[in-house]
Amino acid sequence: MLKVLIPTIMLFPTIWLSSPKWLWSTTATQSLLIALISLSWLKWTSETGWATSNTYLATDPLSTPLLVLTCWLLPLMILASQNHIYPEPINRQRLYITLLASLQTFLIMAFGATEIIMFYIMFEATLIPTLIIITRWGNQAERLNAGTYFLFYTLAGSLPLLVALLLLQQTTGTLSMLILQYSQPLTLNSWSHNIWWAGCLTAFLVKMPLYGVHLWLPKAHVEAPVTGSMVLAAILLKLGGYGMMRMMVMLDPLSKELAYPFIILALWGIIMTGSICLRQTDLKSLIAYSSVGHMGLVAGGILVQTPWGFTGAIILMIAHGLVSSALFCLANTAYERTHSRTMVLARGLQMIFPLTAVWWFITNLANLALPPLPNLMGELMIITTLFSWSPWTIMFTGVGTLITAGYSLYLFLMTQRGPTPSHVTGLSPFHTREHLLMVLHLLPVILLVTKPELMWGWCH
Repeated sequence: MLKVLIPTIMLFPTIWLSSPKWLWSTTATQSLLIALISLSWLKWTSETGWATSNTYLATDPLSTPLLVLTCWLLPLMILASQNHIYPEPINRQRLYITLLASLQTFLIMAFGATEIIMFYIMFEATLIPTLIIITRWGNQAERLNAGTYFLFYTLAGSLPLLVALLLLQQTTGTLSMLILQYSQPLTLNSWSHNIWWAGCLTAFLVKMPLYGVHLWLPKAHVEAPVTGSMVLAAILLKLGGYGMMRMMVMLDPLSKELAYPFIILALWGIIMTGSICLRQTDLKSLIAYSSVGHMGLVAGGILVQTPWGFTGAIILMIAHGLVSSALFCLANTAYERTHSRTMVLARGLQMIFPLTAVWWFITNLANLALPPLPNLMGELMIITTLFSWSPWTIMFTGVGTLITAGYSLYLFLMTQRGPTPSHVTGLSPFHTREHLLMVLHLLPVILLVTKPELMWGWCH
């Protein structure tokens, strides 16, 4: 654990002491080295399920894929934001990269925590850098409104969780996942336990987000700079799924009845957000709503509480993290050139940027779950699990899959095909940096096709 955490903390002196000329190169290189070191976690040797470096930080096969994803994303975020932060004063550039590094530190400690209360503190701590990134470096004036939505939705959801955790501590005398995971310390039968159950999950359902408490997400995504969108879609939403997986283990007898309304909301959300996507004119907003739909599928898979559901959920979380992050990067490259997120104004880009059209095509196919890719594997496992729970769910998941294919093709056709307007013919060409960024996003997705058990090793 420390082999990654200490180099991440060492990023701070690197950021503030390196010369202005080499700032972006050194930070990107160091973060890429950290990402490569983190890959060693995937070589799983422990038989007990947990590999601990001390009593508070440990990795197990559920958190490992998410930790590696976190480390992998930092160099990509630094690469992506280089263009639009570079004109700013050097200290502001340093502050920006510091916020990204602090976000990675908090996320590593959140996914690696063995104490639930430490997970909770880090879960809340990630709000601060994200909020500063959205409200300070966002593009439009509405970014303050978006930041307020983001903060208050997440905080209002997480305060019941804090109370629920304090009650759990009082009842059991411990909040260590190592103990709570293997013992069933609670007899849950009274009416007040139902409220406690809801308190344990609300924070994560808001964070995922579940349809109905998702309004903060499109706002935050649309107003955030590219890094804010990337980290939000790729990792912060996954914190919700991870927290739910960790808490569901303890909530066992109650979840059978109480999960119904949430599963129904999640399934309904898949159809509703897909339909909203079909009507979007704003590029980033469309990608944000598609994230809500995919995470609804994940929420359904987790709430059904079967090994297949959990496995499908974690596979879909990892695959969706890489793919939606790639989509936001592509949206940003178009935005940096045309200065507009409206799809009608910047269409027919395939004629000007043919290689970028290939990236758009691959990421869109991954987003609509093309066969050998892990997105399909995760979705199929969750759809199967939901079908065995209740055959009626196939209506929702089936229609949802069709709509997903529909809006993915709509997104591709609107941005890449059609007549090229005369005002976009003089755009600046793509940089190698942007192509490298796309390769680093899509390569892991394609490589995971060959060895998907890296993601679901915890089920064996």
